[in-house]
Amino acid sequence: MYTVNGKQRRHLRALAHPLKAVVQLGGRGLVESVLEQIEVQLHHHELIKIKLSEECPDDVSAVGDSVRDALRGEIVQSIGRTLVIYRPRKKDPTIQLPAAG
Repeated sequence: MYTVNGKQRRHLRALAHPLKAVVQLGGRGLVESVLEQIEVQLHHHELIKIKLSEECPDDVSAVGDSVRDALRGEIVQSIGRTLVIYRPRKKDPTIQLPAAG
């Protein structure tokens, strides 16, 4: 799992602000195929938004915990029914985080 400090988290939230949700959870909730799609999107974008529709039976925090544990991503923000998740690429990450200090 990748962890970020407060300054880095603020930076990621600012980058995520204009983004649209690339994954939506519907009535089936967080199923294996959705996790695979989240994996693909994280590899492609590094920073993504996930939107839970009103029909989604899962709780936002439970989805965040499941995604974090399964895909080793960092939950940057949770607002309403939207999650922002970050996971840098192992090779050639595109998002440059501010220094930890």
